[in-house]
Amino acid sequence: MSEPQSSDGSTQRLPVMEKTDETPPGQGPDGPDQSASAAAYDPPTAVEDGHGGERRFWSARRVPAGILALIILAGAGLLLYDIAAVRADRPAMAWRRSLARELAERPLDDAWVLTGAGIAALLGLWLLVLAATPGLRDVLPMRRLDPHVRAGLHRPAAALVLRDRAMEVSGVQSVRVRVGRKRVDVRAVSHFRELDEVRADLDATLADGIRGLGLARPPALSVHVRRPGRKG
Repeated sequence: MSEPQSSDGSTQRLPVMEKTDETPPGQGPDGPDQSASAAAYDPPTAVEDGHGGERRFWSARRVPAGILALIILAGAGLLLYDIAAVRADRPAMAWRRSLARELAERPLDDAWVLTGAGIAALLGLWLLVLAATPGLRDVLPMRRLDPHVRAGLHRPAAALVLRDRAMEVSGVQSVRVRVGRKRVDVRAVSHFRELDEVRADLDATLADGIRGLGLARPPALSVHVRRPGRKG
């Protein structure tokens, strides 16, 4: 490339731009920076919030209760019919005679006896757990504004709302939100801006979003921001 000439025919040397070794913030010499920034948001306590008495929703347990009721009804009906037949001077059913003989002759340490006892114990324990636990873990109780109305929010719906709020933050390329009963875990990818700035904006936006959900027990917030990985 020729050098420009001045009006008197002489040449002028252009300034030279030297390449430095500095790299933009958040970028490394080998590609995007993989460092991450995390922060935590502590929700107000139940006493401060004033709505800490809301309990979880209880499942009706219709399927286990229906199955158990049918089994008990069938067994009781069959046994009652056999007893009535014996009272009417008719022989007992073969299955009841065989069962009485096995219970009388088979020792207690027999493998079949222990197996049957173990299965019965596990079934009983399962029924006790179903009776003592509320279930419906995916439904988060909301603040009760009317004493006669209870409302709940499904965790996938809450995660979708918070994800939409997070995508509104400048610099966020993609985000993954997981809503638990006690914590909201946010994993975001930022393709520009400083990680700390993106994380601070996400903290403020998502904290406001959690308060806007109207939950009785607002979960804690954990935000993790990183750079996108190199392709290939």
